[in-house]
Amino acid sequence: MRTGQQHKRREAFAKRRRGYARLSDGMSDTAELRKTPLNEVHRASGAKMVDFGGWDMPVQYSGILDEHNTVRTSVGLFDVSHMGEIEVRGPQALELVQYVSTNNAAKLHPGQAQYSGLLYEHGGFVDDILVHKVADDAYFICVNASNQDKDFEHISAQKKAAQNRFDCTVENAGPKYAQIAIQGPQALATLQKLTQTELASIRYYWFIDGAVSGDWARIARTGYTGEDGFEIYVAPELAAARWHEILEAGREFGIKPAGLGARNTLRLEAKMALYGHEIDASITPLEADLGWIVKFDKGDFLGREALEKQKAAGVKRRLIGFEMRGRGIARDGYEVRLDGKSAGWVTSGGPAPTLNKNIGLCYLPVLSAHPGVAIEIMIRNQPVEAVTVPTPFYKRAK
Repeated sequence: MRTGQQHKRREAFAKRRRGYARLSDGMSDTAELRKTPLNEVHRASGAKMVDFGGWDMPVQYSGILDEHNTVRTSVGLFDVSHMGEIEVRGPQALELVQYVSTNNAAKLHPGQAQYSGLLYEHGGFVDDILVHKVADDAYFICVNASNQDKDFEHISAQKKAAQNRFDCTVENAGPKYAQIAIQGPQALATLQKLTQTELASIRYYWFIDGAVSGDWARIARTGYTGEDGFEIYVAPELAAARWHEILEAGREFGIKPAGLGARNTLRLEAKMALYGHEIDASITPLEADLGWIVKFDKGDFLGREALEKQKAAGVKRRLIGFEMRGRGIARDGYEVRLDGKSAGWVTSGGPAPTLNKNIGLCYLPVLSAHPGVAIEIMIRNQPVEAVTVPTPFYKRAK
C-alpha cells in the first residue's frame, strides 16, 4: 500500500505534470501567462506552446527527438528568457551571497560562475541557482523561472532580518534581460560569427561582458544540456534580432530552435537537477547527490545547522539513476519498489534518445542507492523491472 505521504507526493507530481503539459491551441486565454520577448517569434515559427509554470513557452518546433539530436550532434537554440535574474550590489554583497547560498562564493574570481543552492533554514531547497561574480561588490544570480519572485523575496527577507549586517542592495532584475542559449558541438563556431570576443578563451563556468552583433551582452559558457555552449544575456528589445542572427549564423551547421521538451531530455541524460522534480523544499542537497555544492568550511550559511545534523545522523535517502529493463516509461511521481515493497519514487523519467534507452532518476533508501540494484517501477499499477545505474547517463567527450 502506498503511504499517505507517497500518495500526496504522487498527486502533487501529477498536478504539476498536467499544468506543464497543457498545450495552447491559439484559442485559449493566455493573457494571464507571462511571455518572453521572443513569444511572437515562437508563435510565428509554428512552435507548440505550453503553460510552463505560468509562462507561455515553446515545448517543441520540429519535434523533441529531432531537436535533442541536433543539440547533441550540431547546435540548437533555446529561449530561456523565462529564467530570472537577481542582482546583489554593494560593499557587503559577498557576505549576503555567502549567507544565502551553499557554495563558497568567496572563491570566485570576477568573470566566474558557480552552481549553488538557496536553502531554507531546515535544509530544503528554495531553489538551485547560478552565482556569477561580476565584480568584488556585484553578483548576478540566475534563478529558475517559477521561483524568481520567491527567491528574490527570500534573499531580501534574509537581508532585512539581519538589519544592518549586509550593506548591499538586492534587485529583482529579470525584466532587464532576455536569455538565449546556444548549445552543442557547433555552438562556439556559430556564436563566434557574431562577436569579436574570443569565445575559446572563456572557460567552462566563466563569462565575459562583451558584445554580440555590436550590442552589449553577457556571454557565459554555461548551459543545461550536457553539451558545450553559451548562454547570452541581452536587452529584451534586442532578443528577436539576436535570435534570427544566431539562426542565420548557424545555418551552415544545421542549427534548429529547440523547446522545453528537448531541454528536459538533454538535462535528464546529463543528470542535471530540475526544481520541483529532483529538488524541492522537502529535499536537501545531501539527499539530492549535491553535497559537492555545500561548503561547510566557508562559515555560516542558511540551512547549515540542519545539514550538519543530517550529515552526522546519516542521510536516509539519496537520488540514484536507473534504466528500464522491462517495457515501459517511468514518469515523475511513479512508485519505486524494492523486493516488492514501496521504497521510493521517480523524480524524472523518459526516453534517452542519445542512448536509445528508457531512463530515470529516483529516491531510494541510502543503502540501496548505488548501481546494480534491481528495482520495480509501478506503471499503471503493474511492476516493471528496472536497475539502478551510474550517472550521468551521458557525458560528452572532451
